[in-house]
Amino acid sequence: MNHRIVVLGAGYAGLGAAKRAAHAAGRDARVTLVNASDRFVERVRLHQFAVGQKPADLPLAGLLAGTGVDLVVARAAGLDLDARTVRLDGAADLGYDTLVYALGSTADLDVVPGAREHALTVAGAADAGSLRDRLPGLASVTVIGGGLTGIESATELAEARPGLRVALVTAGSLGAGLGPRARRYLHRTFERMGVAVHENAPVAKIAADGLTLEDGRYLPADAVVWAAGFRAPSLAANAGLDVDERGRVRVDGTLRARSHPDVIAVGDAAVLPVRGRPARMSCQIGLPMGLHGGTAAAALAQGREPRPARLRYVGQCLSLGRHDALVQFSRADDTPIDRAVLTGRAAARVKEAVVRGTVFAMRHPEAVAGFCRARR
Repeated sequence: MNHRIVVLGAGYAGLGAAKRAAHAAGRDARVTLVNASDRFVERVRLHQFAVGQKPADLPLAGLLAGTGVDLVVARAAGLDLDARTVRLDGAADLGYDTLVYALGSTADLDVVPGAREHALTVAGAADAGSLRDRLPGLASVTVIGGGLTGIESATELAEARPGLRVALVTAGSLGAGLGPRARRYLHRTFERMGVAVHENAPVAKIAADGLTLEDGRYLPADAVVWAAGFRAPSLAANAGLDVDERGRVRVDGTLRARSHPDVIAVGDAAVLPVRGRPARMSCQIGLPMGLHGGTAAAALAQGREPRPARLRYVGQCLSLGRHDALVQFSRADDTPIDRAVLTGRAAARVKEAVVRGTVFAMRHPEAVAGFCRARR
């Protein structure tokens, strides 16, 4: 009987893993991809969707055509690691020989009291849709989080809705992972766009009409958007996989779970040191992790030991509305190179090319995998 490879999640990491596994394993494996939706979601565009821009319609059936990957549209409800079975809502249970766990991440709404009850997010298509539906009736929005998601959300809101009062609150510095030159550009951009910035301002509580900071200040807002933290789904922890404090599966260098070597974890749902530092939740790392995870699953199907993953960072791309952006180039370990910064319309073109390139990678993962091998 062919080796059964089941991939959970069809995001950037999971879809790439499924297609790569099917290609690399050939007739030695049967690959099944499980996803709660029949569409691929461009997560890096959800802040655009939240302000009313129409996303591309990307049916998974079309992206999988001709690959031999079986698609099951259902939500994974549980794992039996001893029986090697995935329990599904609305479909029959699936047995596996190798499981690729790629369920991504969700907004961590349990960090601050009131966040789950009152905050909106842009962590998923439905979440971004909720913000989009409420926008016409809002006079003010406060975004919590000074990282990439928060920055892109705040600037997109300010540009798309000129009359909307937009503020950003962050517990640390705006763009803390960027270099000084890039952070200065961010501050100038936020000032030009009229976005109020509150740095070093941890949030104590979120309410229906605003938020309270730890120093006692109250900031009124018609809506609060939470972009200050993400965590992996609880499915892995509930099943008994070894996870970190954010629910990410701990993996070895080949991306196999340390506690269960028949499970491969990729993308935001896995924690792996990259050049000595924990991997940052990002498409930049998730996509190559997915491709390597698919290769590793194919190796197990063929009775071979997977090779270690070789990952590195290149930089960070941030859109600042539709006509401005910031590209911060970095060293392989994700530390920023201060002078290596691109801004303005040129950076916006680079950002758009990168985003479109992720969809190209989903359509043609073999081309991307070949490019990565050539670089090595």
